[in-house]
Amino acid sequence: MTIIYQTTFTKIGDFARDAVAENMLITFKQGAPADLEDYCFIHSHNALSENLRVGDIAEFDGVAYPITAVGDVASDNLDALGHVTFRFDGANVAEYPGTIHLTGEIPKNLAVNSTLVIKRA
Repeated sequence: MTIIYQTTFTKIGDFARDAVAENMLITFKQGAPADLEDYCFIHSHNALSENLRVGDIAEFDGVAYPITAVGDVASDNLDALGHVTFRFDGANVAEYPGTIHLTGEIPKNLAVNSTLVIKRA
C-alpha cells in the first residue's frame, strides 16, 4: 500500500468529541480559525499526494476504515486546509462536498499524538 496522506493530531478542540458522538470527526490543520478550532481535531499538516477515492483506506491509530464516498471538494480541502469531516456511516454518496464517508465504528480514544494515515492499494 502507498501512503497518500499522513498526519498527527496535536490538539483536540473542547467540543470536538461532541461531533464524535454523532459519528463525525472533523479535522483542521494547525492555525485553524479560533471559532472552528474548538470543534476540530487539530493536526500537523502534510500535502495530499493524490486525490482521495473510494477504496482508499483511512487509518486512525492503525485501525483501518475503508473509504466509501468522497465529497467533491474533500481532497482539495484536505490538501489546502487539512479540513474535512469524516462520517462513519458507510454511505455510498457523499452527504456534503467536504465529507469523506467510512465504514467502521468511529474511533473513540483518539488523543494528542494519535495518527491519521490514508493509504491506497
